[in-house]
Amino acid sequence: MEFEYNITEKDTYALISLKGNLIEKNQASELMDEVNLLSEKDSSNFIINLSDFKYMNSTGLNVLLGILSKARKSGGEAVICAVPEKIKTLLVITKLVNVFSVVDNEELAAKAFHN
Repeated sequence: MEFEYNITEKDTYALISLKGNLIEKNQASELMDEVNLLSEKDSSNFIINLSDFKYMNSTGLNVLLGILSKARKSGGEAVICAVPEKIKTLLVITKLVNVFSVVDNEELAAKAFHN
């Protein structure tokens, strides 16, 4: 399955929905370009929805970390939601659950920005 993404700008954050498999760096170059643009124009909070995400390797982890890094450098935050069990296991093994806020759904993720 190919990698796809969709970005929807909301009031206080941008929702990034990832779908498919992310295993090659060039697959995410457009996504990272859009994240860079958003972080430059006041949209520095990101919710990353992984409900339709199937597989990622270290490239996918680097993309998630890149989004988090952009968000924090511009004074925002990135929250991951709707994580499939296979991806959640990877986040636990790599200890990225200690770096990211990981919640069950978009609603809970949005509340993280109001604290």
